[in-house]
Amino acid sequence: MKKWMYVIFPGSMLALFLVFFMSHKREMEERETVRAAKVAHDQQEAADKKKADEDRAHADAIKRAADRQAEDAKKAADKLAKQEATEREIKTATDKAIVDGDRLAQEAAKLEIELDALHKAKEKASREVFELDQKIELAKVSRRLAEMEEQRTIEMISRKAAESVMTRLPPPPPPAKS
Repeated sequence: MKKWMYVIFPGSMLALFLVFFMSHKREMEERETVRAAKVAHDQQEAADKKKADEDRAHADAIKRAADRQAEDAKKAADKLAKQEATEREIKTATDKAIVDGDRLAQEAAKLEIELDALHKAKEKASREVFELDQKIELAKVSRRLAEMEEQRTIEMISRKAAESVMTRLPPPPPPAKS
């Protein structure tokens, strides 16, 4: 009997296990079916949500691209307008500078002519002053020469007079004898 116990208890346990297993297997298959349906439903919802998100993202991307394109066009127009305004400003400044340059060149030419006339007048005045200074110096030299000639003549006359007998004083009288 002992030998049959090794077979009977495990066999009865196997039969009991198979009964419970079969009953739970049906429940498990039903749960698996429900779970598979739920997973499929969740996947379908996720796919739908993903598609809706993609459609929304695609629409947003198209809108952003259009906005960016409009903004780029606006920036380009603003840049072009600013460049044209700057070019106009530069052109007006250049024209004004050219007119001022012409006016200043004419004024400079007039001043050059006036400066040349003043230089010539100064040179003429300097020449006249030099000639007058030369005449004055010649007159001074002539006067000095005349004074020297006069002094020489006086000296010569005084020497001749001193040497002359007529101008000599008589010898002093002898002292009186008393």
